[in-house]
Amino acid sequence: MGLATRLNRILKDDRVVVFAFDHGLEHGPTDFQEDRYLAKTILEKVVSAGVDAIMLLPGMARLTHDIWANKVSLIVKLTGKTSLRPQQSQYLQTRLGSVEEAISMAAEAVAATVYWGSDYENLMLQEWYFIREEADTYGMPLLQLAYPRGSAIKNRYDPEVVMYGARAAAEVGADMIKTYYTGSKDTFAKVVQMAQGIPVVMSGGAVREKPIDFLEDVYNVISAGGSGVAVGRNVFRSSNISGMMRAIMKVVHENAMPEEAVKELEK
Repeated sequence: MGLATRLNRILKDDRVVVFAFDHGLEHGPTDFQEDRYLAKTILEKVVSAGVDAIMLLPGMARLTHDIWANKVSLIVKLTGKTSLRPQQSQYLQTRLGSVEEAISMAAEAVAATVYWGSDYENLMLQEWYFIREEADTYGMPLLQLAYPRGSAIKNRYDPEVVMYGARAAAEVGADMIKTYYTGSKDTFAKVVQMAQGIPVVMSGGAVREKPIDFLEDVYNVISAGGSGVAVGRNVFRSSNISGMMRAIMKVVHENAMPEEAVKELEK
């Protein structure tokens, strides 16, 4: 009952826009323009734009609670890594928190990454199952960032590879799945099917040159049966953070065409 209730708060109309904001750890200062070093500056605009949920690491959730508390759903990401690690260790995520800690922050869900195909896949799956056990105990939804990455994977966006990752995430008990966009509506529809009914959201990924190009990707994901998007850089690196978030929300929740939604950036 708890899991279903919390999941429904996130997926209000079976769709969701999540502002994913773990880049300070994962990528470091190079991801942020100088006037956006302060996380609160970005989060204030995202929250005011009406985003459904935000995904933060435990420390950042504490530092910014006055911005998001009682306004949006919180997803606490319980794994992470830095880009400062040696290259051979880049495909390993480390445990950073617990489900109990997330509950104490009033989180609606928790999240963890699995790099399917990584040399460290076994270690990340062990951590996944520890988190899965805790989440089951407390009725917490568990989002998996199902990212196929590793020395044997030549193209992480290959539809067959992404389909495999989505199916693997469903097999190990994910309640929601975040994964790569495969480049077309038809191929992403197969990813959604492979997830066996588990909600699938698109990873926002690197910044698209034109905002409308990203909105078209989101539109295709929704048309393919996807449940939405978990986006970071394509919002916080936008010249109009609030406008870009509103535009994405219109595509996801109102089925707005990208040409209509992009007008939000002019406001």
